[in-house]
Amino acid sequence: MTSILDGLNEKQRIAASQVDGPILILAGAGSGKTRALTFRVAYLIKEKKIHPKNILAVTFTNKAAGEMLERIKLLLDLPATIPPYSIYLPHVGTFHSICSRILRKEIEKIGYQSSFVIYDDSNQQVLMKKIMNELSISQTEMKPNAILGAISEAKNNLIDAETFAAQVGSYFQEIVAKCYSRYQTRLKESSALDFDDLIMLTVKLFSTYPDILKKYQDIFRYIMVDEYQDTNHAQYFLLKILAEKYRNLCVVGDDWQSIYGWRGANIQNIFNFEKDYPEAKVVLLEQNYRSTQNILDAAHCVITKNVSQKEKKLWTKNDGGEKLTVFQADDEKKEAEFIVDEIKRIKKEQKLKLSDFAVLYRTNAQSRALEEAFLKAAIPYRIVGGLKFYQRKEIKDIISYLLLVHNFADEVSFDRIIGVPNRGLGEKSVKKIIEIAKNEKIDLILAMEKTVEEGLFPPQKSVKLKELVKFFINAKEFAQKNSVSDLIKFIYTQSGYEAMLAKEGIEGEARRENIQELLTVASKYDRVKDLAEGEIGIDGVEENIFLSALSGFLEEISLVSQTDRDLEDKDSVLLMTLHSAKGLEYEVVFIAGLEEGLLPHSRATFNEKELEEERRLCYVGITRAKKKAFLLFTNARNIYGSVQTSIKSRFLDEIDRDLLEERVYRFAEDGEFFEEDTIDFNDEEDGLTKTKKFKDGDRVSHPVFGSGIVISQDENLITVAFPKFGLKKMAKSVAPLEKA
Repeated sequence: MTSILDGLNEKQRIAASQVDGPILILAGAGSGKTRALTFRVAYLIKEKKIHPKNILAVTFTNKAAGEMLERIKLLLDLPATIPPYSIYLPHVGTFHSICSRILRKEIEKIGYQSSFVIYDDSNQQVLMKKIMNELSISQTEMKPNAILGAISEAKNNLIDAETFAAQVGSYFQEIVAKCYSRYQTRLKESSALDFDDLIMLTVKLFSTYPDILKKYQDIFRYIMVDEYQDTNHAQYFLLKILAEKYRNLCVVGDDWQSIYGWRGANIQNIFNFEKDYPEAKVVLLEQNYRSTQNILDAAHCVITKNVSQKEKKLWTKNDGGEKLTVFQADDEKKEAEFIVDEIKRIKKEQKLKLSDFAVLYRTNAQSRALEEAFLKAAIPYRIVGGLKFYQRKEIKDIISYLLLVHNFADEVSFDRIIGVPNRGLGEKSVKKIIEIAKNEKIDLILAMEKTVEEGLFPPQKSVKLKELVKFFINAKEFAQKNSVSDLIKFIYTQSGYEAMLAKEGIEGEARRENIQELLTVASKYDRVKDLAEGEIGIDGVEENIFLSALSGFLEEISLVSQTDRDLEDKDSVLLMTLHSAKGLEYEVVFIAGLEEGLLPHSRATFNEKELEEERRLCYVGITRAKKKAFLLFTNARNIYGSVQTSIKSRFLDEIDRDLLEERVYRFAEDGEFFEEDTIDFNDEEDGLTKTKKFKDGDRVSHPVFGSGIVISQDENLITVAFPKFGLKKMAKSVAPLEKA
């Protein structure tokens, strides 16, 4: 008898067929973890007859959730057009989207409206700037981003405003505490949540109402989580209490790819899984389907230098492949030119597409030289994380209209669109309307209506407000009976926005094209017309299909990551940070700037925990490559306006030399390459292993840092104290030091 699992390898089959109890799947890069997870879902439904609605699968991106759902449909022989919330499909989504759906049903029990909106980064910024002005906090002394970051960190650790205020220990924390408290109050007044609230308030809901927790424990009897190494404390705790009753928790992750500690991810969650669940079964997925053995071995050399790790060894049936190329450039310009020339050469020789190439770097600032080289060579390129479609003014305006139609209490959206198009309503008028809404505890549309009825504004303004009230009431009614795209068209024409753009000439035409693109995005939510009587909510209760579609559309726009959208464009070379590259793969990968201070980053130089994360970042970069990897560093780099001598990254020294070839180019005066050398890494005289001998206490000189004293050294690194520049740790093999 055939099984749905027949297409998996032995370890994947073991992972997918483990039904009851906790299981930790340690999945190396390119080992088919998503495949195993997807087949596990299908196996539970098709062969173990578990109801789809008793299964919860959590991913970290909307793109991953969408892809998983499509694969599950194929495995279950379901039509592609079946909507994602069908009773025939499991619950699949990100932490934020799952929590949002739960809160839509239950949030009124903790004092919020179920029609809440989700504030994105820009809305949070607008609100925080207002709060700082109200509290007379200088935005030059304290950046709104810094305060929002501190609030986000607190929420990710499940620390509410009151608890935070009781724990302050510095002036900065005192400022954050004041802003945090008012920020939460203003969010609630606007019936709004930020991303971190989605998880924190779900935890609060479950902690306050055990019966609601039990309800969702009974719904989500089988829980699966992808990228478990990237979970923060709030996500960890949410999973822990949801899985507490049945303990059917399956987590998939790779500690070697934990690179988001800077935004709250806690690698200890994956290290401690077996302590949290002593009965857990552990399965290692070590067969790699992506890279050559040379690439895997090079990455292994780097990552195994970390002390904190779960041991595993990736292997592949692919051939050994080419050696990894190490290239030492004179500067960042030559580095970029080399990358461009290699892409042109390899593309021609191997008949590859431009999208088969990726250039990875540690910091965004490194992209400038690369962009210039691609422009000069007329090679199309795209920066992942670049200009955001949803941040364009006209898109933000229409979305704000939608948000306000969805939730009449949304202050930030109201503030944005009240004067677009210009209605002759100034800042004082707007403040007055908001003040009435707060004092009377009514929504903003009712507050506008009240000002008209009580004659609080001159007749001309009252006429405009009356028209606006009528527009929003009509739009709300329209939203209950029509698709999202039809609602956008209604807003666009009836609000006066279309007429406004018609007066803007060529610029207005470009903006109209962007709104047409927004209609394209919204059209996928028009399928609700094909559903029968109503939408089935997360708890099985019927909902208005049109309002549900509007909620889904607005949530997608709030939650979707920029990376998901960037990868959908035409053929071009991809440029991105190493953090953005996680989860992606390319035939050929270039990692630029493998230098001390860049990779590893200067912040990590004297912090072992951060240094280990930098090493994991390097590992992630190398394992993005399928066939060929280039590792590049420079002799000198222009950083923040000054040329600094570069020091080769220690991570390069950690790779076995028989896995590498170094290509050194000499340059003619016109900048053209005219000679290529390949260095033998085992040649003590000419290779990179040749080092100068120093003793601790020796006085040395450096061309940039001046005179200094050797403080300490080991086989690869030397630490020197320079009076003007402090301690500098350098690679012995390339440090331009001379005895003084």
